[in-house]
Amino acid sequence: MRLIVQKYGGTSVGSPERIRHVAERLVATQRQGCRVVAVISAIAGVTDSLLKLARDVSAQPSERELDALLATGEHAATALVAMAVNALGAKAISLTGAQAGVLTDRMHTRAKIANVSPKQIHELLSDEYIVVVAGFQGQTAEGETTTLGRGGSDLTAIALAGALNADACQIYTDVDGVFTCDPRVVPDALKIEGIAYDELLEMAGAGSKVMQSRAVEFAKKFGVAFEVRSSLKPSVGTIAQAETANMEDVVVRGVSVERQQAKVTVTGVPDKPGSASRIFSAVSAANILVDMIVQNASGRNSTDISFTIHAADLPKVEQLLGPVVGDIGARRVSAQSAVAKLSAVGIGMRSHSGVAARLFDCLGRGGINIQLISTSDIKIAVIINEADVDRAAQLAHEAFGLGKQARVRKAP
Repeated sequence: MRLIVQKYGGTSVGSPERIRHVAERLVATQRQGCRVVAVISAIAGVTDSLLKLARDVSAQPSERELDALLATGEHAATALVAMAVNALGAKAISLTGAQAGVLTDRMHTRAKIANVSPKQIHELLSDEYIVVVAGFQGQTAEGETTTLGRGGSDLTAIALAGALNADACQIYTDVDGVFTCDPRVVPDALKIEGIAYDELLEMAGAGSKVMQSRAVEFAKKFGVAFEVRSSLKPSVGTIAQAETANMEDVVVRGVSVERQQAKVTVTGVPDKPGSASRIFSAVSAANILVDMIVQNASGRNSTDISFTIHAADLPKVEQLLGPVVGDIGARRVSAQSAVAKLSAVGIGMRSHSGVAARLFDCLGRGGINIQLISTSDIKIAVIINEADVDRAAQLAHEAFGLGKQARVRKAP
């Protein structure tokens, strides 16, 4: 009998009607002769409401108590889904992350999964239960509740699918799958039928919000293929899997946009060992994520270092780097907000030339200035003014022939 893991996001359980719809889908899957494990996120908006409550009562709530609070959102949603399944005449039981055997490290609010021991899930499945698991959470070896960071239910589903050796893992969300670009930005965007882990990982890191990056990393590490599909439509979604030889035939798989970025430049950094380390150690100590890093060629014994962060972190970074700049003998630190990142992603870049030239050409013809450039073997990313990013995405999408009209023109 096949074992299916299905994850449902917050919008998928956002109302009593949608909860009943999820329950009907779970029961229908079981009646097709499958064993079913469902991973459920908190109802849409609940996590944000709980965070607001926490900050209303405490300016700096402890991370341990935050985890204890935030985990209740998933507890409520899983119980409601189990009730709805039982109301349909099937057998369901809800489990917390701890009861499901999800063991994590001790890093509250952004814990990493250390191990999954799904013994209780196996026992319940053998008794013909639909097992409804709270996503986004686990517990430490000492029994402390932890959470896995935003989008952590994706990670719960992938980890359980791997530990259970599931036959399929389906990530149900409010979109039809992974698209060549955000359809709200590029109406001509197409749904991608199949995508390599590395491509999806790069797109997630470049601004695509379909999947949590850590979940994709986990899937790649343990070889867990999964499908991203809509919980509101019956259509097939996008399969994420290990890359195959024919995937390289597509040079660029998609174009991603990430807004609300900021660029920080430290000018006149002494060109000697340890200078860059002092800068990024200070930023890292504040748990601030740095994305792109670009260093100019050194001249006159100094260099300039630029990097990007989320715009919300800019005030803290400027405050942190003020003393560091003086200590290392750099000239100054400057910052620019209202920038965005545009990325072109595809494993076909490894075997095809001219991708960067085509991207730069289409942006140049569109009068869009590039401020920073970063590349990997499957991604080219640029920093541009945020006001230009939608038009830039449309130009790049057209330049690489990713849209519906381009496919029509290519058809015989």
